[in-house]
Amino acid sequence: MARFRDLDMAPKFVPVDFIAQMVPGTFAHAMFHLVDELDLSPFDARYKNDLTGAPAHSPAMLLRAVLLGYSQGLVSSRSIESACLHNVLFMAVTADAKPHFTTIASFVSRSYAEIKLVFGQVMAILDREGLIAKDMFAIDGVKLPSNASKSRSGSVSRLARRAERMEAQVEKMLNRHRENDDQSSIEDVEAKGRARIERMAKDAKAIRDFLDANPKDRKGKKGGVRQSNLTDNESGLLKTDKGVIQGYCGIAVVDAAHQVIVAAEAFGTGAEQELLGEALKACEGLRTKETLVTADSGFHSADNLAEVANQGINALIADPDMRRRQDAQQGIDSSIAKRSRNKGLFEARDFVIAEDGSHAICPAGKHMHRNGEMCGAGASVATRYRASTASCNECPLRTQCLRQPQKRYARQIAILRPSGATNHLAIMREKIDSEEGRKQYSRRIGTVEPVFANIRHNKRMDRFTLRGRNKVDGQWKLFALVHNIEKLGKFRSAA
Repeated sequence: MARFRDLDMAPKFVPVDFIAQMVPGTFAHAMFHLVDELDLSPFDARYKNDLTGAPAHSPAMLLRAVLLGYSQGLVSSRSIESACLHNVLFMAVTADAKPHFTTIASFVSRSYAEIKLVFGQVMAILDREGLIAKDMFAIDGVKLPSNASKSRSGSVSRLARRAERMEAQVEKMLNRHRENDDQSSIEDVEAKGRARIERMAKDAKAIRDFLDANPKDRKGKKGGVRQSNLTDNESGLLKTDKGVIQGYCGIAVVDAAHQVIVAAEAFGTGAEQELLGEALKACEGLRTKETLVTADSGFHSADNLAEVANQGINALIADPDMRRRQDAQQGIDSSIAKRSRNKGLFEARDFVIAEDGSHAICPAGKHMHRNGEMCGAGASVATRYRASTASCNECPLRTQCLRQPQKRYARQIAILRPSGATNHLAIMREKIDSEEGRKQYSRRIGTVEPVFANIRHNKRMDRFTLRGRNKVDGQWKLFALVHNIEKLGKFRSAA
């Protein structure tokens, strides 16, 4: 019978060479040596222990611990502290300093200004080593939840009504307890009741304090009301394909050559149309006149197109109808699938508009008269056309045209057309529909989407743990640094 050596899993004292733990070609090796190249003196201003007080943990050590933790999906300060105590690789990059989780949390939340400077230094290193080609920048955003409660959102009036209901409920419960003072009751039930009263009173007071500090609703860029949030009033309600979340939108500008994030900023709104200008400003130091900037239809608006035109930026920004036009050029009837989703109803594109715009012809061949104009989206004007009730009543296509054909009303449509002397919308459509435009724009998805996949799924950095835009912006830049350092490590090891 074969014999094998016993495997002893008991703890042992093992000599550890910290430097040897960071194997060349790994993230830890690239990150450790990159931090040595950075000027971290801006962090020194936070420390006041020149003459008195205990020595502080080194910012270089804390930065290494955070970056290594984030690269392995350890986003919370407690998980990073645990790794520093029990993981040999974390012991190596921190020189076994054993930082407390409060020290790590304070470093991440307070150092957003210094992290911005570190990000800029890393960009300079990446540019110097040739990882930023500046041929094409792709702009996109990813919506991530933050340390804020969605249930504690609402307009100022809605929050005020919520506080009133809580205060009324507290008063009702107090009156009930006063009535029961002379009656025998179970002590634990009374204790639970008192705890509930205290909790509701505390919540109502928190809402009142918030409303005193924020008496007016937040306003969006176009003047609309944005819901406030009691836990983080700079965060926003963001619509995603998995529902609505309370969090921030992380905008990234990615260079196409090596998928390096050249600019990263977080915003408490999911309206990407409002953020293109900020993204362009963030990357203007690296962008050249020849750099092609691409963005998807979320960033498309007349104002944005006018801005890139006025700045002389070479840009390709998709509009919502780009795919449909490309399908039509290839002989694909994309309207069939879309029409089935809309219960088979005719859409505005199925109606023929007269060249002079005086009238329209419906799919049944009947005349529709012009019925005025109204303001449309962005810098557009919508011209309305309406059929007569008599022509619609006996129409054989009535069920394909009207949402409620059993009611006696006529079909009307609105056709958008750009206004203003310079038609930036038409110019961009013509540019992106050209053969070269389609070829260049097709590179966008392969540039920016893998970056978000790496951050969210490979690295599991899929939520923000902080509150406040400045702090979240610093954390988003740390996420981007992890991605960029990984790119730098692979580039250096391949050289």
